[in-house]
Amino acid sequence: NTEQTSNSSNQKPKHHLLETQHIVHNINQRQPPTMTMPGPSPLGAILLLLALSAGKNVDAFMNPSTAQYSTKLHSSASSSVRRPTPSRISETENFREAKELSQKFVADGELLQKNNGSEKKRVAIFGGGLSGLACAKYLSDAGHEPTLYEARSILGGKVSAWQDEDGDYVETGLHIFFGAYPNIHNLFNELKIEDRLQWAPHRMTFAMQELPGEFTTFEFPAGVPAPFNMAAAILLNTQMLSTYEKIAMVPALLPMLIEGQSFIDAQDEKSVQEFMREYSMPERINEEIFIAMGKALDFIDVDKLSMTVVLTAMNRFINEADGSQTAFLDGNPPERFCQPIKEWVESKGGEVICSSPVVEIQLNEQDSTVKGLKLSNGEMVQADYYVSAVPVDVFKRLIPTQWSTLPYFGQLEELKGIPVMNIQIWFDRKLNSVDGLCFSRSPLLSVYADMSNNCQEYADEKRSMLALVFAPCSPEAGSPTNWIAKSDEEIIDATMGELERLFPTEIGPNAPIERRAQLVKSTVVRVPRSVYAATPGRNKYRPSQESPIGNFVMAGDYAAQKYLGSMEGAVLSGKLAAEVICDKAMGRSNKNGLKEVHTSIQGAELKERAPVGIIGTSPVSFGGGQQGSFDNP
Repeated sequence: NTEQTSNSSNQKPKHHLLETQHIVHNINQRQPPTMTMPGPSPLGAILLLLALSAGKNVDAFMNPSTAQYSTKLHSSASSSVRRPTPSRISETENFREAKELSQKFVADGELLQKNNGSEKKRVAIFGGGLSGLACAKYLSDAGHEPTLYEARSILGGKVSAWQDEDGDYVETGLHIFFGAYPNIHNLFNELKIEDRLQWAPHRMTFAMQELPGEFTTFEFPAGVPAPFNMAAAILLNTQMLSTYEKIAMVPALLPMLIEGQSFIDAQDEKSVQEFMREYSMPERINEEIFIAMGKALDFIDVDKLSMTVVLTAMNRFINEADGSQTAFLDGNPPERFCQPIKEWVESKGGEVICSSPVVEIQLNEQDSTVKGLKLSNGEMVQADYYVSAVPVDVFKRLIPTQWSTLPYFGQLEELKGIPVMNIQIWFDRKLNSVDGLCFSRSPLLSVYADMSNNCQEYADEKRSMLALVFAPCSPEAGSPTNWIAKSDEEIIDATMGELERLFPTEIGPNAPIERRAQLVKSTVVRVPRSVYAATPGRNKYRPSQESPIGNFVMAGDYAAQKYLGSMEGAVLSGKLAAEVICDKAMGRSNKNGLKEVHTSIQGAELKERAPVGIIGTSPVSFGGGQQGSFDNP
């Protein structure tokens, strides 16, 4: 397939306007086209429609011979290769918007210093994942005094990692940084650690379901502007979707491109399959593309996934030239990402305290504002403002009785985390693995990567270490089997069975003995409640960062922000929570304000309930991942 892509890149696509109009007319009539067009040229329809909707000059794409493609699909050891940060990441409107918000905090800090700190506020944040850390970082930039309390002995939450008995790092998940993560890239730049991201070639790689051991790629040509680079990637791949299937996607994508975010948000009530039926999209588009995307984006089967999730990703990938390019962190996240944030906060007078679980939110009787936070050791924490940055399932166990009848908090019952498992497998030799992230298109596995190739800290020229996302892993996520309740041995056996399909000449009994890789060790990390389950209709229940409680603010990827349940969403939510406090301190109204609670909650009879409290001390108790019976942090 790599050879085919390379050959295709030397052929100029033909654009037949009359043929394009004929095919699009047939699609609108919900009929298959009555003519066959040679090669990949029918994607000219998509190019023309994208050009019309985006208002761009298609001449930028008319000469693909000038495009540069990375055709090396497999890599023996690429961890030492450092590709530059894609230059166009910082040229997007979303990046500029994120940068402006960062600068707002710095300006507040300068003003606070000029006023001798008279508006300086003490802020207690509980939850040391990316959202809580981002909130603390930006509050410290604004001159305030944040103190962050993390229940576990390590920072990171869903990006946490720890060392096993052999000294190898075990990660909670396989974490991928997209170019379309503007707040994360601003944060890396501000911390001066942008060189810690290892960028993969700009491609999307899929395993071929019908051809074990073979892969196909969507190659994004360098130097071609959006949206034409994605159109080129689709055009030049002839293995996954037919001509008709590619063009059949156009009527569904046009409203997204023309109407933008309003159309995307309006699709939240529909599942992916419902959306496909509405636009008469062929089922193979679901089988070839959407199933893989759904499992990667929210660890869930597409019949349970909101179409808003898929469209949000596609919108960024189409409109941002480098939005779909991926990067890996060059080491374990607590040290390479979380520690620099901690040091930044502390250098500005804040504190980050681990092993300090919050077990109770205590209120003032007269107005139900927060009086203080009770820690597990009995200590009482008092501040001017309080921020929850724990997962939604953890926070629901802490909601005070007086708050339980308020619609703002009542709506949280409509949100819950989705189960997922992260698998790591060490082999005794090097596999001929894909360079970068691969969509496995397996019924059990979502995506995987050979971390010995993609992460400097885990680099090994002689042995591979695969990190794999096992999803969906429970019936509530769409799996017919409750895998998360199975033993580690059963899970690894099932994973190895899937790897035999991906690596038939290197793994399993049919592989030649001289090339057969043997499993050295493996780990299974279960996260029973990961990112919030983005099932249809959830967006209307996501709370704003501002709450009806004057001194309480909400953070976390499930709180309202446009990047859904992701690392980018977590950072943005923490940043928005910090903005709420800064605006209050400066006497400004917040541009987002208090989001109106949906009528289905406002009209419901909410019964008063006492908080259940945090049960246990395992990582799962605080929303983290558990490595079998291993006593991980």
